[in-house]
Amino acid sequence: MKQTFVAVLGLSVLLGACQYKTVHAPSLSVRDAEYMALVPNFETQITHLPYEINDPTGEEPGTIIVDTTEKFLYFVLPGKKAIRYGVATGDEAFGWTGTAVMQRKAEWPRWTPPAEMIARWPHLAPRAGGMEGGPENPLGARALYLYQNGKDTLYRIHGTNEPETIGRSASSGCIRMRNIDAIDLYNRAAVGGKVIVR
Repeated sequence: MKQTFVAVLGLSVLLGACQYKTVHAPSLSVRDAEYMALVPNFETQITHLPYEINDPTGEEPGTIIVDTTEKFLYFVLPGKKAIRYGVATGDEAFGWTGTAVMQRKAEWPRWTPPAEMIARWPHLAPRAGGMEGGPENPLGARALYLYQNGKDTLYRIHGTNEPETIGRSASSGCIRMRNIDAIDLYNRAAVGGKVIVR
């Protein structure tokens, strides 16, 4: 216990020295609070919690950048600042990179697994017609839909009902966030914003 406290204290000092600023959790609706209480709790590593930092991307404010190697998502703020969130990204075989536009976003979205996913995992066949939003839905509390040239890429930035995957390669290509972070990003990001996944 003492070693854990010392390690956390040391990391806190290090983060403070790097001018990391804690990001306060967004307000939740009654539905958000009810649904999120039904998702398993998992203590995320301190490095993958959201922080406001000096912008390392050089992109325009409002841009979302996903670093699939380091497992971080950056939302660029004015004044050369950014919010850095921890994410889970696609396994190497299913990862996607490129530039897209966030063309729509949804609260507690409906999930319909793509045909390729059902072919890989036949146990998802009963979900082929879709699954209503809620705490058991793998898209979690919010989803941002990525489009290229006006066409849906089928990739999303979304919440998750598996928060233990944050910081890992774990998904079928989509970018997962803790539900509370997905809500925060949803509140900040505007439809039509640029998304870079690299």
